[in-house]
Order: sequence, then C-alpha cells, then structure tokens
Amino acid sequence: QVQLVESGGGLVQPGGSLRLSCAASRSLFSINAMGWYRQAPGQQRELVARALRYGSTHYADSVKGRFTFSRDNTKNTVYLQMNNLKPEDTAIYYCNADIGGSTNYWGQGTQVTVSS
Repeated sequence: QVQLVESGGGLVQPGGSLRLSCAASRSLFSINAMGWYRQAPGQQRELVARALRYGSTHYADSVKGRFTFSRDNTKNTVYLQMNNLKPEDTAIYYCNADIGGSTNYWGQGTQVTVSS
C-alpha cells in the first residue's frame, strides 16, 4: 500500500507558476511509475505527466514545454513544476502511484486555480 500526500496548489494569475509536491509513504524505487493527473469540473480525469521508475517521462501535449516532472528519491517525493499557467489548467491535481499488477493509489488532490 502507498499513501500519497499532495501540497502546493492555490490561486495564481495567468502566466504565473506553481510547484506541486507529492510525498509517498514508501521508496519511489518500489513504485513502477509516478504520475500527475488532473480533473476539471465536468471533465474526465486526464494524464498530465507520468514517469517510469527508471525510464522517461511522458507529458500531455497541452503541458509540454510548460510543466516539468521531477523527483527526490531521498525524500520519496515527486514534484510538478508548472510555469506559464493558463486558465485552462484550472483543475484538481492528483498524484498517482502505479505499483504494478493494475494496482494504483491516489492522493487526495490539490486545487489549482488560474484566474485574474
């Protein structure tokens, strides 16, 4: 089992930046992939960025060049640096841990609102 705790959401103006954090309850080396997803009101949850344990990171086309996924294995924490935020980035952002065997864990979500 994995507990995930997100933080870092908030209200920001268009063009601004935020950094989300997700702390996992166990070593990131024991998790196949970590990801960030988001869900806007009335929309389905969608992938934002996903990184394999020892592999590359995949980004949604809508965030490429603006968002960056990173990790600190010593803190069992992953991050999502979000730059040049747009109103359409407004959503609840969820951290995900894929431990294999179709088993996924989710954080509680953190609200990101981009508005002037």
